[in-house]
Amino acid sequence: MFSFQPFEFIGLLAGILTTGAFIPQVLKIWKTQSTKDISVSMYLVMITGVVLWFVYGVYIESFSIIVSNIVAFSLQLTILILKLKNG
Repeated sequence: MFSFQPFEFIGLLAGILTTGAFIPQVLKIWKTQSTKDISVSMYLVMITGVVLWFVYGVYIESFSIIVSNIVAFSLQLTILILKLKNG
């Protein structure tokens, strides 16, 4: 199903860095329970983009794109849920 292309490791590294960038935001929200400065519209746009990247990754059978966007979706959805829960 997946073919691990020679430069797929670059995609994995990019995915780790760009997806990992959301971890500090999740941790800060979790710790402070404050989401007053979080933009719901920004996260809705980001989640839409992540879903489209996931679909694209499935289409081209790119492991790094698929995994990165599953993790990114999970982190961004967590932030959005906390925003909606905490106001």
